[in-house]
Amino acid sequence: MGEFTLDLNDDQKQVRDWLHGFAADVIRPAAAEWDEREETPWPIIQEAAKIGIYSLDFYAQQFFDPTGLGIPMAMEELFWGDAGIALSIVGTGLAAVGVLANGTEEQIGTWVPQMYGDANDVKVAAFCSSEPDAGSDVASMRTRAVYDEANDEWVLNGTKTWATNGGIANVHVVVAVVDPGLGSKGHASFIVPPNTPGLSQGQKFQKHGIRASHTAEVVLEDARVPGHCLLGGKEKLDERLARAREKAKAGGGERVKNAAMATFEASRPAVGAMAVGTARAAYEVALDYARTRVQFGRPIIENQGVAFQLADMATQIDAARLLVWRASWMATAGKPFTAAEGSMSKLYASEVAKKVTAQAIQILGGNGYTREYPVERMHRDAAIYTIFEGTSEIQRMVISRAIAK
Repeated sequence: MGEFTLDLNDDQKQVRDWLHGFAADVIRPAAAEWDEREETPWPIIQEAAKIGIYSLDFYAQQFFDPTGLGIPMAMEELFWGDAGIALSIVGTGLAAVGVLANGTEEQIGTWVPQMYGDANDVKVAAFCSSEPDAGSDVASMRTRAVYDEANDEWVLNGTKTWATNGGIANVHVVVAVVDPGLGSKGHASFIVPPNTPGLSQGQKFQKHGIRASHTAEVVLEDARVPGHCLLGGKEKLDERLARAREKAKAGGGERVKNAAMATFEASRPAVGAMAVGTARAAYEVALDYARTRVQFGRPIIENQGVAFQLADMATQIDAARLLVWRASWMATAGKPFTAAEGSMSKLYASEVAKKVTAQAIQILGGNGYTREYPVERMHRDAAIYTIFEGTSEIQRMVISRAIAK
């Protein structure tokens, strides 16, 4: 296992520069167009697939980087280009993580490749957990999965919301309740294969930011999936549910793994890295503007009020990146998040992204408020980081519980 280091090795630097070039040359020039269109940027995803960025192999290489920095480095560079397009490129990864965190080796080998397709026929996948009445409160989930033993099938009914790629995905990963009496401990994750009858797209959301990323409801009406689509398998599920029932009877409080939470725990530092990328992009625009914008006979960066803002922005971005890198390294090294370090990284980076993008608008003044400059879009995009995959309030709750033990 690699030692924690702040120095990227030559291979990592090469990948970083490659990703930065794609973000600068392909993603960023297309950002305003796809933000206005509010559509999935399939041509950009295909370009990413052609050069190997949108592929299982690429994300596997970054995921298994022994330093743990492969994924956060990739997220930061892509989201530096544009958050909406980047989320369309990496959104499939959340569903893939759902399978990696809960599935068997056979399930991983079968379904994850189908989530991406290939360069000639790109596909996307969706992770479906949130519901209209159950966002952060996963214990209130209503989507049900009932086992039909005679046919070895699971029958899914319910409505999921806020699903990235929901309804347009080739493969959906759906979290559902299998034992309502156990609350969040009675959940399981299911693969819903392509073209499964009973799965349909509900409302597509028109969003404040990340508009190039498709977000929609997923409706399940007697959607039948084969027994082998239960992630982890039925034997493992039955054992887990039996332990949870025994603990409930005994009044015990031992934690039992929750399918949705396992996915979010694994992805929080990556979301923090996305936020760092957006914040860095806005900071760089503001810095360049402050160096070249002349008022009262001198560049505005020579005014202490502007210079100090930029100093704070640079410091906060570096601090956020350090928290993300630490959490990512800890996860790869198998070190437990005893102080909720994963949540810390996501919380701080998310808040920094909102603050830095707002400061960038202020530095640009009236220009920053227009769509002629990208900081307006970056500010809208940054708002999502404190909301999805656990709101800032949820992160604070997780952290406070961890440090109170």
